[in-house]
Amino acid sequence: MSGKGSNSVKVRHYNERFVLDTIRRLKEASKSDLARAAHLTPAAVADIVDGLESSGFVKQVGKRFGQRGSPSILYRLMPERIYSVGIKIGRRALEAVLVDFAGEVRARESHEYRYPDPDLVLKAGNTSLANFGQLVDGLDNASVVGIGIASPYFLGGWSEELGFPDDLGSRWEAIDLTTCFATQPKTPVFVENDASSAALAELVQGAGARFQDFMHISIDTFVGGGLVQGGKVHTGPHGNSAALGPLPVSPSGLASMAAKPARYQSLLHRASIYVLVNHLRSHGIEINRVRELDPLPQGARVPLFEWIDDCASALVEAIIAITSIIDLEAIVLDSILPRPIHRELLVRVQSQFNQTSAIGIVAPEIVPGQFGAEASSIGAAMLPFSALLAPDSGVLMIGKDRPRLLSALSTLAGN
Repeated sequence: MSGKGSNSVKVRHYNERFVLDTIRRLKEASKSDLARAAHLTPAAVADIVDGLESSGFVKQVGKRFGQRGSPSILYRLMPERIYSVGIKIGRRALEAVLVDFAGEVRARESHEYRYPDPDLVLKAGNTSLANFGQLVDGLDNASVVGIGIASPYFLGGWSEELGFPDDLGSRWEAIDLTTCFATQPKTPVFVENDASSAALAELVQGAGARFQDFMHISIDTFVGGGLVQGGKVHTGPHGNSAALGPLPVSPSGLASMAAKPARYQSLLHRASIYVLVNHLRSHGIEINRVRELDPLPQGARVPLFEWIDDCASALVEAIIAITSIIDLEAIVLDSILPRPIHRELLVRVQSQFNQTSAIGIVAPEIVPGQFGAEASSIGAAMLPFSALLAPDSGVLMIGKDRPRLLSALSTLAGN
């Protein structure tokens, strides 16, 4: 059923989800647009859209003129009634966003720390949740339908590279992320890897409008990846698909990297922000956050571009390895770097990849990610919306989410 709706009454729930997801991707759409996208009859789509409009999920936003026949009424998602919170637990900061149903960020907070001490992280997250809760409480008939949490796997790992306390990993292993924050009763909490969450943000709000099969590469404290195939994020049986960090690449050419008697290094040790910070430090340039690179400190340009070249060559090796195994339309490259620096990195990756002669693969398009440092938190905020409303063929068999959808519809309708 992937990519199509159904005219059967038994799968109306799936069709409702499909229509909502299509409007989200297209930003605005007519009933005829939706009928073509879902392969449904115009009558079936009209019935679904009218029901969603009366329940407060979609609204009319004008008419489209200039085509044959009567002007088409256009519909968009209704953003004002339901919200979601996304929290990214990073190795250097907690980022939180409040997102409306149309995917727009309504509020954001950032809480920085030297390392992710659990007590500091929980305090920061609870502060953001309380602030966002007060904001939503001040809106008419609005509610938070869920909380998404994005966090790296092995959050306390690689302590040697980052200077974290040795016991940090074991402290995090004892914490259940689904219950650690102070949430409202019955508010569902969803947890996902930070890089997979970033890929979800691109799928729902960014590159997914053009591509249904892509690899999302996130350059953060450590590099990470998220795999999208057939319009869905695939995390694998252990939730660790497309981790990318352990992928073997050739050794770094940076003088700041300690020479190791190995034929390969992991991508993590070449295409990560901590490598850049250490390389700058080796040249006497101390920074704590990458935002301090905009504007560039004096003397930073040469070592910065040394790292960009080294990082780009490692990413090209990784892209060739990825596309040798998985047939993809695109590689979406994003990072927490300031946007001017990120664009330089993207250009180097595109240029170096175009100079390779990787015979036997179909070259993917290499495009920029749209969300930068907010990608994981925005993706986390998409988790509750996706669980509640995004198309899922599983509902065709068991309909397990039907009560939740009906409850949400009834709440929005004021019943």
